Amino acid sequence: MAGSTLASATANPAAPAAGQAARPHVGPWKEAWRRFRKHRLAVVCAVILALLILAVLVGPFIWTVPIDDIDFTRRLEGPSWDHPLGTDDLGQDILARVLYGGRISLAVGFAAMLVAVSVGVLVGAVAGMAGGKVDAALMWLTDLFLSLPELPLLLLIIYLFRDALTGVVGPELGVFILIVGVIGGFRWMPVARLVRAQFFSLREKEFVEAARALGASRPRIVVRHILPNALGPVIVAATIDVAAAIIAESTLSFLGLGFPPDIPTWGRLLFDAKDNLDFAPHWAIFPGLAIFLTVLSINFVGDGLRDALDPRRVK
Repeated sequence: MAGSTLASATANPAAPAAGQAARPHVGPWKEAWRRFRKHRLAVVCAVILALLILAVLVGPFIWTVPIDDIDFTRRLEGPSWDHPLGTDDLGQDILARVLYGGRISLAVGFAAMLVAVSVGVLVGAVAGMAGGKVDAALMWLTDLFLSLPELPLLLLIIYLFRDALTGVVGPELGVFILIVGVIGGFRWMPVARLVRAQFFSLREKEFVEAARALGASRPRIVVRHILPNALGPVIVAATIDVAAAIIAESTLSFLGLGFPPDIPTWGRLLFDAKDNLDFAPHWAIFPGLAIFLTVLSINFVGDGLRDALDPRRVK
């Protein structure tokens, strides 16, 4: 009997020991979700971010005070039951304006991220697959954009083209398109470098060679085999781009080159409040706190995603 058991174990050394259950196969995304949940700070920040997004989406339907409801008898009041976040210099409700402005600020952040990621993935994928002179030219273009001063060019482009674009499609949509395009147009370079590096690493792997041997076309190899395996760093970079875009929009609005005064983004609220900090600090505190919590939460969620999508970082 002992000899039979020994022979069986020798014939199949990979078989699990008696009483030890085989570990079930877990998909890569489920495994990443399991690792993300171990990052407690990232989970807490993900909950905070979800609550902020829910507040700006649903809040205006619950707190129905108009954002342009002027009441000079209650100007610059502090927080109260009637106005939980106080009022501004025109007596307008700050809570209503923070909720409404959050929609614009978050929309700018996510839309600019989509522009940056789309351009970055396209440039990085073409450079990584083509190589040679095409790769050299695209990386030269990437280095050129990286060397440009972002904020001065943002201010210059918006100053030059804002009036022309808003005259065609309207002030709100025109400024939105211009800000999203300009911010996204200056944030794609890190994504392009990440995708290029991933493509160089993956294009010689065995599964890519197998797909090529089976006659798969280059676009199919890119879309079905290489790009899905390169998404981890791209997702992390996307979270950073959202936070950077929100900061950039807030900076532009604070400098007076963002959305017009009747569109109360978080940055615009800070710009309007800057002359009344001594009399009504609440006017600046609450939109500033919204920006702080949003950007901080996005950054920590990005840290958690980086650890979850790179198993080498998990101890």
